[in-house]
Amino acid sequence: MKIFPVTALLLAAVVSAQAQRGIEPIGTVISTTRTGKKFGLQRPVPVFPTHGSVERLTPEFDALIAPGVVMEKLADGFNWSEGPVWLRREQAVVFSDVPENKVWHWSEKAGLSLYLQPSGYTGHARNDRELGSNGLATDRAGNLLLCQHGDRQIARLVRRDGTKGVFEPVVPHFNHRRFNSPNDLVLTRKGDIYFTDPPYGLNGLNNSPLKELMFNGVYLAQKSGEVVLLTSEMTFPNGVALSPDEKTLYVAQSDGNAPILRAFDVQPDGTVRNSRIFFDFKPLAQPGRPGGPDGLKVDLQGNIWTSGPGGILVISPEGKHLGSLLTGENTANCAWGEDGRALYITADSYLLRIRTLARGVGFEAPPY
Repeated sequence: MKIFPVTALLLAAVVSAQAQRGIEPIGTVISTTRTGKKFGLQRPVPVFPTHGSVERLTPEFDALIAPGVVMEKLADGFNWSEGPVWLRREQAVVFSDVPENKVWHWSEKAGLSLYLQPSGYTGHARNDRELGSNGLATDRAGNLLLCQHGDRQIARLVRRDGTKGVFEPVVPHFNHRRFNSPNDLVLTRKGDIYFTDPPYGLNGLNNSPLKELMFNGVYLAQKSGEVVLLTSEMTFPNGVALSPDEKTLYVAQSDGNAPILRAFDVQPDGTVRNSRIFFDFKPLAQPGRPGGPDGLKVDLQGNIWTSGPGGILVISPEGKHLGSLLTGENTANCAWGEDGRALYITADSYLLRIRTLARGVGFEAPPY
């Protein structure tokens, strides 16, 4: 579209005013350095198609997502995208496609590529549901950790030969019994691992003949090698995250009859007490807002960014629903990357991204 001189001047003035107020103008991309410093408009957008919408429920939400910012669709065509995590060495996000037994890799520079296959089941001839990896995380050394549904363990990626990974078991069993299908994990600053173990990788779920544990647990795997069952009270424990001070553990329950986010007080030894319902998603379930509680992350102010009806819900540390990122899809999880202010979202067949003003836990200081 041709822009006449007067119109161009007016547009430039509007863009300048928006930039001074910290608002990203619609139809432009503000590029960032690795420190997050804005250095100007680079090219017209969309570079990537936009997707979904942003729902603002409170004034506080504007301090987390600037007005005018939209979600970008980076890639699609997945069966069920899950468990994103940022790889700092590679400056890329990786994420699981659980039913396909794959991990994908996406970067601004190189786009999409297959990273691991297989990712969660390395055996042969087993025909269970959702055998691939699910939640992913990195340890302090930058090694990739995977919740492996099919191999029923938490493993560390030792190396890759092409897309074939060599894995080392990190948490292989509990009391000499195999886990159901480890689902999600979060690491403490000292290297302990909190993780959940629902039966989603087993045909028949709780009725599977392969199930060796007669409950679905939330666990603590300590660096010493000891594995502690924290609770078996949750029907289908799923996403897990820690508050910035690591004094509160959040665990999502993906149960259609009781879709909740539960909070626990973390004790000095890492165990938990004072189990309570932190947020109830059931009143938000309605036609046109698919999904429920699944994966979640926490920003440095303690806000919880959790999957729920319609997409990603943002909940304050006091339990107030501030706003939502409405993907329109069953949404699995999210994770910050880049400078800690780019939120990657796995939503069914899509990989999405949105720029945030909030910075995620783990991005307290450079280098990012």
